[in-house]
Amino acid sequence: MTNNLLLNRAAVTASAIVVAVVEFALLHSVAGVDVAVTSGSSTRQVTVAAVVVAAAVAALAGWALLAALERATNRSRVWWTSIAVAVLLLSLVVGPTGGVGAGAKATLALLHLSVGLILILGLPRSRPAGANR
Repeated sequence: MTNNLLLNRAAVTASAIVVAVVEFALLHSVAGVDVAVTSGSSTRQVTVAAVVVAAAVAALAGWALLAALERATNRSRVWWTSIAVAVLLLSLVVGPTGGVGAGAKATLALLHLSVGLILILGLPRSRPAGANR
């Protein structure tokens, strides 16, 4: 992996995390949305640390999958984008449903959507023009 590619993908990863944190801060602290989720019979508050970890895990998993596909196939962008869109749609169906209240569900959906779109649009396009795959 070239230094430019590494830096570009790290920037996309960092951007997804920063956008998620800013959205969470604005909606939670400024707009007063109580972001809580149910897990079994308990309710937990979503923290900024949880947002950072979730966004980072999603970004790094997406990056790793893309890198593996680039080594395995000439159609890595097509495969990766298809898988990433499917994962995003699944996360939108499953993730926000645990939110307690409409505000929490909307906030969780926005976080999933924004992180997913940044990764889907940014990671595969971070490869320099003219590079194969």
